[in-house]
Amino acid sequence: MALKSFHTKGIVEAGCDEAGRGCLAGPVFAAAVILPPRYKNKTLNDSKQLSEKVRNELRKEIEADALMYAIGVVSQQEIDEINILRASFLAMHRALDQLSQRPEALLIDGNRFTKYNDITHHCIIKGDGIYLSIAAASILAKTYRDEYMANLHPQFPHYRWDTNMGYPTKAHRDAIRQYGPCEHHRKTFTLLPQQLELEF
Repeated sequence: MALKSFHTKGIVEAGCDEAGRGCLAGPVFAAAVILPPRYKNKTLNDSKQLSEKVRNELRKEIEADALMYAIGVVSQQEIDEINILRASFLAMHRALDQLSQRPEALLIDGNRFTKYNDITHHCIIKGDGIYLSIAAASILAKTYRDEYMANLHPQFPHYRWDTNMGYPTKAHRDAIRQYGPCEHHRKTFTLLPQQLELEF
């Protein structure tokens, strides 16, 4: 089923989504995207439903086609200070801060959001599979974050961030158990399921 071009016809809407909430390491990234009116893209969908190759191809298309887009980042240190939910909202706010045009409404993936200035927002569960602008934001947030983690990989190869991107895979947790955490790990997260003592 084709994704929808807009929530409310005739106004400028920005779609927002984040990537990296469930990771054990690295920042959380978010994107805000304003697409042209009546924009169509048959391939564009929730980033989790697409291969890495397709996501990277779509990123180029979105960056070329969007009226504007921006990326917001909140570090692992900030996540530990304010918690991951607030950090996700802050990353979206930081992305919105960078848009040169003020949107008239925000389409947010998920069921919660902290109000941004006085702009109306709509929280849409699984919105990245419903609205093109949210799907576009999910693609940008995911690809920018994956790129960031892959670039960290050569410095910390044992964690295999080039393949797990900081998510809690068995290989990632085995490496934490063997080598301990590094400065990129989120200290307030359960890095090991058994709550083994770790030296930070």
